[in-house]
Amino acid sequence: MNQQVADLTGTKSLEEVLDRVKTFQQQNPKDFILGSGWDQNDWEVKEFPTKKELDELYPDTPVALERIDGHALLVNQKALDMAGIKWDTRVEGGEIVKKWSDGYSGITGVLIDNPMQLIENIIPAPSLVTKIRALKDAERICLNNGLTTVNDAGLDRSTIELIDSLQQAGELSIRVYAMLSNTPENLKHYIYQGPYKTERLNVRSVKVYGDGALGSRGAVLKEPYADKWGHYGAMVTPVDEIEDLARRLAISEYQMNTHAIGDSANIAVLRAYKQALKGQKDRRWKVEHAQVIAPEDFDYFKDGIIPSIQPTHATSDMYWVEERLGEERTEGAYAFKTLLDKAGLVALGTDFPVEQVSPFLTFYAAVGRKDVDGYPEGGFQMKDVLSREEALRGMTIWAAYSNFEDNEKGSIEVGKFADFTIYSDDLMEVPLKQIPSIRAQQTFVGGEVR
Repeated sequence: MNQQVADLTGTKSLEEVLDRVKTFQQQNPKDFILGSGWDQNDWEVKEFPTKKELDELYPDTPVALERIDGHALLVNQKALDMAGIKWDTRVEGGEIVKKWSDGYSGITGVLIDNPMQLIENIIPAPSLVTKIRALKDAERICLNNGLTTVNDAGLDRSTIELIDSLQQAGELSIRVYAMLSNTPENLKHYIYQGPYKTERLNVRSVKVYGDGALGSRGAVLKEPYADKWGHYGAMVTPVDEIEDLARRLAISEYQMNTHAIGDSANIAVLRAYKQALKGQKDRRWKVEHAQVIAPEDFDYFKDGIIPSIQPTHATSDMYWVEERLGEERTEGAYAFKTLLDKAGLVALGTDFPVEQVSPFLTFYAAVGRKDVDGYPEGGFQMKDVLSREEALRGMTIWAAYSNFEDNEKGSIEVGKFADFTIYSDDLMEVPLKQIPSIRAQQTFVGGEVR
């Protein structure tokens, strides 16, 4: 769907964001302007913007611009009015950001985590034609990057059924491991029905949001943020609800996969998993991101919990993460090797569209812990670097294992799907700096070139 809205990735200022929005609206006039991909941490002034300029540009047209991590929105006054968001509006599990300085007073137009739903409720639903075009656009991008299976973290029943129908009709070839969005409607339908699986679609897990993101200070920490006094972040799903859901899923066949960034959110999720799964074996529940872990909490991963981690988060965040966390907490962040040693395996992904789609960037970040310009020279926190074999396993057989699919994919051998990719260069042999420039030349799904 991001291909259907204004692309704000890589913008270096609010002015550039506004320029892209204006260009998009001129070329694709909309009654409700949408955009995605801005990140204030990439700007010279690393503060959340306000809606002032959007109000001046579009006083009568609602605008909603999503932050790159999907955990914050910048909206104009028209959108706020349509959503009924006022000074005294209260929503648990997030923040309606306000400001009283630098010549600005009032609601800024930035919404973090749960308050975003008030805006999402008023955004016109895309047509069926738009949804189909979006899925086909996404498949083309993925296949061109050499991906044969995608784990989609958080889908509703209608989208899952659309993917299934397109796959069955031969209109979509890529395989999808679908995690249900944690909604009453999804759970009521699928939990009682049980897992649903075809050769191309596997529905057997639930995606839950523990906390928000570190970049928008929504990740929940045990101690306050180093760069915002008294601020701890906010749970998107309250801890008691996570615990209740864990107990419910533990007596079903469904896997629980929970987004946890901050050290406080991680321990809350890990404790809920341990309690719910007491006495059970081989459930393969995942912690999505497992990004900041307190030293005393790593041992929880010895109990069969799988860290599902995204190496490029480390190389995207490394420029500012110590400002957020302080030096001591940063030591327990992006701890890929430590997590591997504790859990025995890690599942590696990109977290696109938050990061780029390319698996070669995932691999490069895991084994080099540098950006594509080679910074920092010695690598970022190299105590937690992965070897090339560990990274390759994390992207293939261990990832398949984490989906209960290691008997049919994740390695090239007799009896498994002929899903494989031919690269332009040998991933295991080229010099480190050449890895990001590797390309997928041919992608095979089920033995057919796609």
